[in-house]
Amino acid sequence: MSIIGWIVFGIIAGFIASKIVNKQGEGIVLDCILGIVGAVVGGYLVSFFTGAPWESGFNIPSMIVAIVGAIIVLALYHAVFRRRSY
Repeated sequence: MSIIGWIVFGIIAGFIASKIVNKQGEGIVLDCILGIVGAVVGGYLVSFFTGAPWESGFNIPSMIVAIVGAIIVLALYHAVFRRRSY
């Protein structure tokens, strides 16, 4: 899949993952950025674990990979930038 495909998947996956991780999102821009990064991370993780290049195209498995990658990136983001309340 082209980089533009992963960007589109990333935007959609970022929105869905933000609703799964913290129910309200981090803001549209940050959700999109973290979703795009997550989609790429998800694609690389699948390639790493399967040993085959992940070029599945625009379909449901690719969307699932993008969402899982975005959830991983969002969880890491929350672990690093957790808001502290005193």
